[in-house]
Amino acid sequence: MNRRGNAGVAEYTQPRVAKTSTGSAALVVEETSEQPGPVAVLPAERPGQHGSSTRSRVLVLNASYEPINVCTVRRATVLVLKRRAEVVEESDWALHAESFTMQRPLVIRLTAYVKIPRDAHSRKITRRAVFARDRWTCQYCGSERGSLTVDHVVPRSKGGGSGWDNIVACCAPCNRRKGDRLPKDANMHPRRRPKAPHSTIFVYVATPSIPDAWHPYLIAA
Repeated sequence: MNRRGNAGVAEYTQPRVAKTSTGSAALVVEETSEQPGPVAVLPAERPGQHGSSTRSRVLVLNASYEPINVCTVRRATVLVLKRRAEVVEESDWALHAESFTMQRPLVIRLTAYVKIPRDAHSRKITRRAVFARDRWTCQYCGSERGSLTVDHVVPRSKGGGSGWDNIVACCAPCNRRKGDRLPKDANMHPRRRPKAPHSTIFVYVATPSIPDAWHPYLIAA
């Protein structure tokens, strides 16, 4: 998506929210062909430094400080350079360009508020999102197993739906033990009542690990 010309990086317009094919909301940073004025070439990482790169992830906060997405360091840097966002948290190491140096952003905040549909997250259900909501823990026995699957609390054969309120993370042994029975028949009930998660759960889904600098913003949400 990012294109670089002789003058530097391409112009980026204000972020917007778009609907995906599943109906979920996604932050989109649009790009135009217009070349900017005297904007420096996008910084590159120093080789070998912390094993990070401009493809590493940055937490994106709305103007209200609500976590709404993650993006790459490259995109975050462009947003900051174009004054579409400000750096809230930064790393202790720098990105280097020919004409300037800047600290690698860890958390950025959009300067203009982006309206996010409040029900967008309730329509997007994936296995990883279910695991994240349930903290990668079996909701029947409480064990943290590497071979998690999902279970319909009320089996579909018994009329159960496939919404957030009927799907839980489940380890393989519990899945086999419960089988196609109702919770009361199997004497197996979820430890927490399943429900649609807060939209910030998809921050956990979008990245394999959560940096320490992100936690205060995710907890506050």
